[in-house]
Amino acid sequence: MRFLTAGESHGPGLVGIIEGLPAGLTVEEEYINRQLARRQGGYGRGGRMSIERDHVKFLSGVRFGQTTGSPLALAIENRDWPNWQKVMSADPLDETDERKVACPRPGHADLAGGLKYLHHDLRNVLERASARETAMRVAVGSVAALLLCHFGIRSAAYVIALGGVTACPRQPEWSADTIREKAERSLVYCLDREAEKLMIEQIDEAGESGDTLGGVFEILVEGVPPGLGSHVHWDRRLDSRLAGALMSIPGIKGVEIGLGFTASGRPGSAVHDEIVLDENGKLARSANNAGGLEGGITNGQAIIVRAAMKPIPTLKKPVRSIDLGSGKPRDAAVERSDICAVPAASVVGEAVVAWELARSFLEKFSGDSLAEVELSWQSYMKLVKEYLGTV
Repeated sequence: MRFLTAGESHGPGLVGIIEGLPAGLTVEEEYINRQLARRQGGYGRGGRMSIERDHVKFLSGVRFGQTTGSPLALAIENRDWPNWQKVMSADPLDETDERKVACPRPGHADLAGGLKYLHHDLRNVLERASARETAMRVAVGSVAALLLCHFGIRSAAYVIALGGVTACPRQPEWSADTIREKAERSLVYCLDREAEKLMIEQIDEAGESGDTLGGVFEILVEGVPPGLGSHVHWDRRLDSRLAGALMSIPGIKGVEIGLGFTASGRPGSAVHDEIVLDENGKLARSANNAGGLEGGITNGQAIIVRAAMKPIPTLKKPVRSIDLGSGKPRDAAVERSDICAVPAASVVGEAVVAWELARSFLEKFSGDSLAEVELSWQSYMKLVKEYLGTV
């Protein structure tokens, strides 16, 4: 299973193509649109979110609400396109210097992309490098989440730190559905109401001073069967694929699984999850410090991953840069931007994690139809139960 996206921030829209989905999967447009709305939400978002009202449109691959097995094509319209038709036109007769960007913004892809592709108008870089592209990735990941949900695999994303404020840990007995419900009641998608108030205060202060804020979000996925991913090849290790997917989100600068960096400061005896027998005499774990992954393979416990997002590099109080046209110092270019997008990034993170899990799921339980996938999954889960029964 694979996907491609295309589209620019101020172009006509975004498109995505998913190949490899089994036939017979029920695809709920309402569910996908709900996730797109969550991505547009969160306290601290900027003016672009007041313009867009993202809705997905199926162009192919779905008939009467179910996948057909052919490529699934999706589209999301950019409602701001009418204001940019001249600037972003594909017609050479429309070429213009209007809204040309010659002063790169530190922290963005502007200068690095200009050097790579030898663009002198850095709008050719920033339009695709924009986080606007993640709207389509949320749509694609939502389709993957629907596949996972069919097999009882559910996820939830929530903010655990923002602007230097750290929330209290989630309650271990909370299910993914409970966590998502609580997060959606928060303006910053946080489970700690006291921390939420402080986070909002930090965002307000940053907005008043023309600054931006970053933070950390966590994703929990429950119901994951053991055996996804593999230790036999580096590129089949699921932990590396999850980390790579999260790092592909604009602004993400760090990823950890389970204890993550905390494990580096503890002795092994306080890190590794002991294998024990539960009250029913079945194999169990003393904890889940590994975050549900060992040797690049899921071990049957909940997956727990975290991602750290840097402050958005477009500031209303711009940082210093150099004008590539004149060669003189100048304030960096300013595009419409957010004060903080950590809550929105958590939704994108949940989507990319769902995609990688669904991809691994179909690698292990392959089939051209959902019925075939179900048979493969049921057969394996029966074998796992028998395996554990021999202990």
